[in-house]
Amino acid sequence: MATISLDSVARHKTFPGKSVSTGGIRRRTATRAGFNARLMMGCDVAGILISLALALRFGLERWMVPGTSLKHLIQSQTPIHIQLSYLALFLAALLAVAHHHGLYGSSLTYSTLNEQRKAVQSCLTAGLLLCGAIYMMHGVLISRAVVAWLIGLTTIFFSISRLYWRRTAFRRYERGLDTHNVLILGTSTMSTAMYKQIVGNGHLGRTFKGFIEMPGTCSAPQAHPGQVLGTFDQLRYLTRLHFIDEVIITESCSTATVLSLVDLARELGIEVLVVPGFYDGLTPEASIEYLGDFPVVSIHHRDEKAIAYFLKRASDVVLATIIMLLLSPILLLIALAVRFDSEGSVFYVSERIGRKGRYFPCLKFRTMVANAEQLKAALAAKNERTGILFKMKDDPRITRVGRILRKYSLDELPQLFNVLRGEMSLVGPRPPLASEVEKYELEHYRRLEVMPGLTGLWQVRARQDPSFERYVALDLAYVENWSLWLDLKILVRTAEVVFRGTGS
Repeated sequence: MATISLDSVARHKTFPGKSVSTGGIRRRTATRAGFNARLMMGCDVAGILISLALALRFGLERWMVPGTSLKHLIQSQTPIHIQLSYLALFLAALLAVAHHHGLYGSSLTYSTLNEQRKAVQSCLTAGLLLCGAIYMMHGVLISRAVVAWLIGLTTIFFSISRLYWRRTAFRRYERGLDTHNVLILGTSTMSTAMYKQIVGNGHLGRTFKGFIEMPGTCSAPQAHPGQVLGTFDQLRYLTRLHFIDEVIITESCSTATVLSLVDLARELGIEVLVVPGFYDGLTPEASIEYLGDFPVVSIHHRDEKAIAYFLKRASDVVLATIIMLLLSPILLLIALAVRFDSEGSVFYVSERIGRKGRYFPCLKFRTMVANAEQLKAALAAKNERTGILFKMKDDPRITRVGRILRKYSLDELPQLFNVLRGEMSLVGPRPPLASEVEKYELEHYRRLEVMPGLTGLWQVRARQDPSFERYVALDLAYVENWSLWLDLKILVRTAEVVFRGTGS
């Protein structure tokens, strides 16, 4: 079994943004899991404060004299700074104990019953510490009823919140959202056991893509040949092709192989996990996580810009909701105009390819005749776009209302529903058809690494440019240079394009 010394890592290279020390290769930026943990902690703090407010109302209500305010009764019991100290102790104790029990980590690796047990145990432990502190400080004026209500209500909140987080994650996993595409490096018995663990536990949020043969493997492969995607030398290509998020090493290999893998992971932004025991020299102090029943250790974390992506998603939901409310009368008028202008449904539903190659139904107001797809083949020779796109200026399939809708890009408005469903963003590369993706070259797949958008860089800079290469280049530039500020500028430019009526 191979081990890698820290000296060999230091001789190889020092990675920017990482530190090579007695802890191995460690990352300084927060992961999405770290951000989710902070978000859960913030919600728990809010829940404890709400529980405290209810506890004060229920616990002190019987002591209230008619005409006396609750605020006056609270201040008459114990100095306010002492009460705040007890609250801070309870908060810190609960968060620390819950973190110790793994309730802010990958809690979906636990069963629901086990998670609920840990939640109740955390609340009761923090409650006992609070009671012990009150006893040690001789806090005779602290209402025991308030303390009991606080502990009880917090326990109820903790249990309900854990069920909510779990149910929310399950529903997103079922829709293919927030899941991680996984490659397993190795074809041994351990590799197939890890594979069975992933495919047999959907709540882990992993999608198995295939096995990779490791160099220098002498043992007979145990994985099914049809699931082996290729060799280690093809890893860069396969990672791009299958939108890989995680690579799990389940076999021992050479030092040079692991170091080249870490280099590749850093370049492509993927996570590298390993079963403990293979490469302890890289992970002597790294925390052990569980992938189902298997312990794993990370030797490279991906930089997911978790806070920025959370803000992007939050702004998408808020802005899409506001736009839909403000434009609801216009949406109704457009739907009526489409319905009475020509035969067919109001909406046109197209199967598009979204983030990481997932299909989703993309909504539009119908702007063409009902049999438009059947007429497309006869018009192929009049295509004004280059490459795999199809567009013609005077398309005879477009209806009278459809021309107006396209001129002002109003046909795209129903995609606000796709934004609210989490299938699209307000800004991003336009979602392609499956027939277009089939003709992609490898570098084109990069535009599918982010959420498709209702508008994007190409729409505001080169909408009339017929070049497919220009179209892809602008999308890739967006992927490489994405920021919230860039999204804001694109939205402003989109508004200008819509008001000028320069759509197609």
